[in-house]
Amino acid sequence: MKGYVFHGPGRSAWEDIPDPDLKEPTDAVVRVDAVTICGTDLHILKGDVPEVRPGTVLGHEAVGEIVEVGTDVRTVRPGDRVLVSCITACGRCRYCREGGYGQCLGGGGWILGHVIDGTQAEYVRVPYADLSVHPLPGAVTDQDAVLLADIFPTAYEVGVLNGCVRPGETVVVVGAGPIGLAAVATARLFAPERIVSVDVAGARLEAARELGADAVADARETPEQLVADLTGGLGADVVIEAVGMPETFEMCTRMVRPGGHVANVGVHGTPATLHLEDLWIKNVTITTGLVDTRTTPTLLRMAASGRLPTAQLVTHTFPLARMEEAYEVFAGAADTGALKVVLGGPRREVVAPRTV
Repeated sequence: MKGYVFHGPGRSAWEDIPDPDLKEPTDAVVRVDAVTICGTDLHILKGDVPEVRPGTVLGHEAVGEIVEVGTDVRTVRPGDRVLVSCITACGRCRYCREGGYGQCLGGGGWILGHVIDGTQAEYVRVPYADLSVHPLPGAVTDQDAVLLADIFPTAYEVGVLNGCVRPGETVVVVGAGPIGLAAVATARLFAPERIVSVDVAGARLEAARELGADAVADARETPEQLVADLTGGLGADVVIEAVGMPETFEMCTRMVRPGGHVANVGVHGTPATLHLEDLWIKNVTITTGLVDTRTTPTLLRMAASGRLPTAQLVTHTFPLARMEEAYEVFAGAADTGALKVVLGGPRREVVAPRTV
């Protein structure tokens, strides 16, 4: 089969690789029908994630059809159409029992496209399939569903829920890439008074407005002053960092009010300064996190009922064979206007999940 293989910082290729086999009785093999590219994949290609070894197939998000399952798999069978979660869960360790699947101690967590071969291929092996794939309702298209593998649960859990967004609050989202836009969309579920989106790209700020941002600000033009003006000098109740740069993290800590929350979602490749000389007295809560995907079933139900604006985030589509071109378009978002790119072959007949 073909897959997109990482060969070291700055080097990757769509090339022939061995077909995946079942290695454990809890595994499933999925034929990939739709896949997308994440900002984390770009971090890997830059060398920011040294745990990824050369020779690894990238990707941790996919929709596809089960083609083979191990003897211990009980919840899916060949022919089922499924969402492959970006997080794998053993279901038995302390963290999994607490719903902290991202920190799984039993061989799960973020492993696809990280420490084992990932989803940017024609087929993928998924460990612990019972908890790591989700049968898809027929009402959710492949293109919509693949956005629920990572960006929506990440924005919702690590940004909105960790940030404790509540009705009537001021929420600032720094970064209007796919994660930031998903944070805008899911923050609206909690009826804040206003949502402010901050970025440097005008097209992305316009997308944020379309998804529900009440105000937008150019990150180069002192957005801290805009937030102060909107809140009577108090500052934002919640600030979500969705970029992963020292400058944007420090900007977030300047915009949050005393007693507020800073929820870091961005993947940081370099250190950021924590200005405790200013923050020690302000009762500010700062959270970090890797998504657990415990909310994926809820988000799937919302998508099926048309309550998540997933389609608005997809700007480019490609067949799988044009993976290298898709990476160029996604990496050059400042010029191409790309938000999310989705890759996949011709639409196959959907096999409805079986009922029990």
